[in-house]
Amino acid sequence: MNVSTTASKDPVGLHTLEVIAKADRFNRWMYGQFKHQLKGEILEIGSGIGNISQLVIEEGNSITLSDYNEEYCENLKKKFSQHNNVREVISIDLLDLGFQNKYSSYKEMFDSIFLLNVIEHIENDQLAVKNCNYLLKPGGHLILLAPAYSWLYCTFDKQLGHYRRYSLKQLKDLLKKEGFSILSGSYFNFTGVAGWLLFGKIMNKKMLSSGEMSAFNKIVPLAKVVDKLLGKTTGLSIIVTGIKN
Repeated sequence: MNVSTTASKDPVGLHTLEVIAKADRFNRWMYGQFKHQLKGEILEIGSGIGNISQLVIEEGNSITLSDYNEEYCENLKKKFSQHNNVREVISIDLLDLGFQNKYSSYKEMFDSIFLLNVIEHIENDQLAVKNCNYLLKPGGHLILLAPAYSWLYCTFDKQLGHYRRYSLKQLKDLLKKEGFSILSGSYFNFTGVAGWLLFGKIMNKKMLSSGEMSAFNKIVPLAKVVDKLLGKTTGLSIIVTGIKN
């Protein structure tokens, strides 16, 4: 089934997800940054078209997929319903005013929750983290990956519906305010900063092209080396993991 025909409410987001879907090296690299922190029953919030979901499922993890976009949810069901380790696909709105009542059956159900390039799309990010906390078991892990540096905010961000980009301190503080202890926090993908600056800030492009992503996918081995040399002290994205106390 052509996802493009059913997810037209989010054309730029869908286009970006489809472009990234073809970047296998990049997706595996990103997944490798946090997969060792996944445990037990897992919830992915903002699964999109399943780019990272596929990798989690392939490793046999028990996972529940979710998205705010109903069209994405329907396509996730079609794509992954045959996998026994996919518990279910649900629609989750982290800003629902009656969140705790609506999702009471999921209270403290999950050992791990991860949001990849999702939290920046949510206007009230503090409420979103609070509601993630509600779904986590004590001792559970909340993993956030988000775009770094406010000075990198550009047309790309605006078109994708990003409210903000973060510093490492801001993302850690977001978790701390909801009672999380910080397990880890680092930057990711320094090499990607150059492309974001060139195409997003200087050329003022509105969408990521398949050619650009394909070119970057080829140099992922080099990008890995650069991150290692820099000690993950700077990058295009930030990854922070908190533990629910």
